[in-house]
Amino acid sequence: MKKEFEEFNSSIDFDRLLYQEDIEGSIAYVKALQKAGVITDKELQKIVDALQEIKDEIRQEIPLPLQIEDIHTAIEHRLTEKLGEVGKKLHTGRSRNEQVVLDERMYLKKEIKNIVEVITSLQKAIVKIAKDNIDLIMPGYTHLQQAQPILFSHYILSLAFMLRRDKERLLDCYKRMDTCPLGSGAIAGNPYNLDRKFLAKELNFSKVSENSIDAVSDRDFILEFLSSIAILMMHLSRFSEDFIIWSSSEFGFIEIDDSLCSSSSLMPQKKNPDSLELIRGKTGRVFGNLFTLLTVLKGLPLTYNKDIQEDKEPLFDTISTVLACLKIFKNVMATLKFNKEKISKSINSYLLATDLADYLVKKGIPFRESHKIVSLLIRYAIEKNKSLKELSINEYHSFSNKFCKDIYDILDYKVSVERRNLKNIVKKEIQTLANNLL
Repeated sequence: MKKEFEEFNSSIDFDRLLYQEDIEGSIAYVKALQKAGVITDKELQKIVDALQEIKDEIRQEIPLPLQIEDIHTAIEHRLTEKLGEVGKKLHTGRSRNEQVVLDERMYLKKEIKNIVEVITSLQKAIVKIAKDNIDLIMPGYTHLQQAQPILFSHYILSLAFMLRRDKERLLDCYKRMDTCPLGSGAIAGNPYNLDRKFLAKELNFSKVSENSIDAVSDRDFILEFLSSIAILMMHLSRFSEDFIIWSSSEFGFIEIDDSLCSSSSLMPQKKNPDSLELIRGKTGRVFGNLFTLLTVLKGLPLTYNKDIQEDKEPLFDTISTVLACLKIFKNVMATLKFNKEKISKSINSYLLATDLADYLVKKGIPFRESHKIVSLLIRYAIEKNKSLKELSINEYHSFSNKFCKDIYDILDYKVSVERRNLKNIVKKEIQTLANNLL
């Protein structure tokens, strides 16, 4: 029974990821102990040297004793093995409650920078595909119905701007997690008159926490991070859905590279967009990680409770998942092929209905009236199975005498796009993003 509980209680299988942060935090802490006169210069040097050795051992994947509860205890145990009584002085005045939250803040600060770099790399791939296909006209959709002609470049740049907001959220979250909790103790602070500003500087934090109770129980910074990543994954999932639909035989707008697809185990002709489907599926997994931690925290009394150990697996899983998804999505973008002929043929002539309404507005008819006129005209064209170009001027006149022969000049998708100045807008968007990505 004791062994079963030890395994159940242990977190070392997953929190060993924090070993580097834990050792860096311990080195800073022991320096603060020396500065406060708690240990000697000689003891300081011994502990620092031994901790560096332990870091190398873990980096070389020398096994840690599994019976030890967590990475913090494992490192301290190994330090004591090396130094004896001197090693036992490291934990003077320090609690694992503050130690773990310190490690998580340090780890997450590093990972946010990494994720932001990968997002930027994806944005650059998006800008390139927009430049390469700047004139490609396609149907824009609302309610999954063709709505108006748009430029594909304008469409795909919308993701680049979503990603810009995602980066802003992550960097804003970074500001709040850039707080050093070390010196908070288990709950009531540290009695050894440690220089907390020194600790913050040593560990590259911009400030120290103000309330020790809040510091050891706070996981808001992880919730903020998980929430920001959930929004990012939602963005990737929405575009994955579009591309999955567009790659189907019914649409055939795009082709996803073979290296990012799989075939059916039964049907030889199948080419399944597994890369995008997995991104779409893993989005639910990331959402689940956010709700896992919200649920863990919602009823906890202050300050620390063992429940909070459950914050790490959702956090680590979310980080690895989002990095994998961003990289795969970038590969999809970099190898995407377009069937421009099929895209062009798919555009329904009725997409120019709004242009007709705008035409009548310029002739002096109020928009709501012009909207009604064009709605009736479109219904008539559908019943007659005619495109807008195939309607005669007399048929146009039967709906409004404001229609003239120049109506045929606007019945062109390129003209529609030009009227909205979309190409110049796209060029400005590309420049704005390029300046932001430098």
